[in-house]
Amino acid sequence: MKKVPLVGIVTGSASDKTIVDKITAVLDEFGIGWEWNVLSAHRTPNKTAQYAQEAGARGLKALIGVAGLAAALPGTLAAHTILPVIGVPGDGGPLQGVDALYSIVQMPPGIPVATVGIGNGKNAAYLAIHIIALQDSRVRKQLLAYRKSLGDSEG
Repeated sequence: MKKVPLVGIVTGSASDKTIVDKITAVLDEFGIGWEWNVLSAHRTPNKTAQYAQEAGARGLKALIGVAGLAAALPGTLAAHTILPVIGVPGDGGPLQGVDALYSIVQMPPGIPVATVGIGNGKNAAYLAIHIIALQDSRVRKQLLAYRKSLGDSEG
């Protein structure tokens, strides 16, 4: 039985699947439903805006935008929703993601995008889980247990 999606993952290209796999592995570990869509801030701007505008009404609690190069996707999502948006800079291109990092992190005041490290899909998932844990006691208990276990791990 597929879980109701609480996290929307959006990538500009299907080639970002390796980062998506990092995100979904963590969300699956916590039993959190997700959906993945390939949309583009540049090639499908109207569909991208519509997706962001409708996400909250469909029950999503957070959006994760994965983008490389100019990396406008997370900012475009944030411009069309009040849901928290987490940006993951892709790790490709001639600058290996540094350009994407700067593009995502330099949002104008009033339209924030939380930004994780280059290619760090795991941290994007954990941040989404923290957001969901604010309203979901099951997820909160699981997250607290996970965080406690980190103190017992090496490295």
